[in-house]
Amino acid sequence: MANEYLVITIGAILVNNFVLSKFLGICPFLGVSKKLDSALGMSGAVVFVMTLASLITSVIYKYALSVPFNIAGQEVNLKFLKILLFIVVIASLVQLVEIVLQKLSPSLYQALGIFLPLITTNCAVLGAAEINASVGRGVLQSTIYGFCAGIGFALALILFSSLREKLDLADVPLAFKGTSIALITAGILAMVFMGFGGLFNIT
Repeated sequence: MANEYLVITIGAILVNNFVLSKFLGICPFLGVSKKLDSALGMSGAVVFVMTLASLITSVIYKYALSVPFNIAGQEVNLKFLKILLFIVVIASLVQLVEIVLQKLSPSLYQALGIFLPLITTNCAVLGAAEINASVGRGVLQSTIYGFCAGIGFALALILFSSLREKLDLADVPLAFKGTSIALITAGILAMVFMGFGGLFNIT
């Protein structure tokens, strides 16, 4: 059992990192990584949303959607509502994060800008919930996976943001300045994370 959780943890953070291996959540990854402060704020928000979303969606899927019931003698399966309900849960959690940040840290709320509500459509958050459902993880396993996937997202975002701040001070050739050098750096970072692929393979 301990080995199973270790595999989930290492797999979600390093081996199958959502941004650098699965290429999910690229929009906030590129958009919020210009400054380390905003990257840290986005990282915390994504970890919070992804963990709670994984917990709530796994409960909904296990105890409601995956349980067939009879209506007028005919078996009905509600699994087709999976994506819709998952998005509703994620959107509700993002609204909660927005309200809290707006009250407690207006400067961070302004810095994150449009990328904060975009967590609602962040395919990394929805992807974690969908993967948990598709592989049949339990509630605890799903929650751990969501938390570790969020940590993996945060790790990639903070590393990338730190590198971009360094690049702003570097003598980058004119042809590579701006988005070009950012994409090259992201590609090199993804190659670095490919080195963890030999540890083990997990969804």
